[in-house]
Amino acid sequence: MSLPLESQDLKIFRYVAKQKSISKAAAMLGYVQPNVSGRIKHLEEELDTKLLNRTNRGVTLTDEGVLLLEYTEKILFLMDEVKTKMNEDKGEGSLTIGASQTISAFKIPHFLSTFLKQNKNIKIKVKTDTKQILQEQLLYGEIDGLFFTGDNDEDRFEEVYCDHEKVVLLSCKGNDKRESSPTLLVNSDPNCIYRKKMLEFSQNHNFDKPVLMEFDSLESILQGISNGLGMSIIPADIAHSRLSRKIVQFEELSEGVQIQFVVKKGKQRSQSVKKFIRFLQKL
Repeated sequence: MSLPLESQDLKIFRYVAKQKSISKAAAMLGYVQPNVSGRIKHLEEELDTKLLNRTNRGVTLTDEGVLLLEYTEKILFLMDEVKTKMNEDKGEGSLTIGASQTISAFKIPHFLSTFLKQNKNIKIKVKTDTKQILQEQLLYGEIDGLFFTGDNDEDRFEEVYCDHEKVVLLSCKGNDKRESSPTLLVNSDPNCIYRKKMLEFSQNHNFDKPVLMEFDSLESILQGISNGLGMSIIPADIAHSRLSRKIVQFEELSEGVQIQFVVKKGKQRSQSVKKFIRFLQKL
């Protein structure tokens, strides 16, 4: 006797279908690959049909898989819609926001501390990950909106808020930040805007074969700067609030970073999302 069809199975199937790869879908979902393969197998058994063609280069949808993907989009949209409606009828609301580590470290707490004073009944969740994964989650309806740095290159997103952030070059006092081969402390995510800023600065100032030291967290970069491991570029607000001028040298750069908050075009917005957008636009 098979287990009943679950919405999570449909979500996993949608990730696999969009990524055309079980391993990529597993990485984005934070699952191990056998887990994802097992859920797809359960779907195929429940529907008594083959959904995927598996090859060495990934997977493609069968005709039945294409049909299921169409219905999956409709089912998940309706589930999201009814969940939103039921919460609003109860006088409750929820809001799930995506943001990078850097934005989450200062901007998000600053925004939410004010927003929640005016909207105490809204439950808020913040998801932190790379820009690519968060964009996928926004497209799939797993988050309501996304803060990110840089330009919006996705035409399925609508920009509803934009601001500019000052950035600073930091190095430990006593270190010669103009030395020819400095160590650059950067985020391991190649798409990180602050990493790109640091590499661009290095190139413009003709650093000779700089050494890259990569970290997975902002906290590690901040600690590395304080310990004299090297230099880095981060938002000015974070630098001023977290690092001591007695230990660290600050140099504000002329060109900052653009921060945007985007939502998915065409998706019905809950009252919580509408309230948060109005709040941002009044800042």
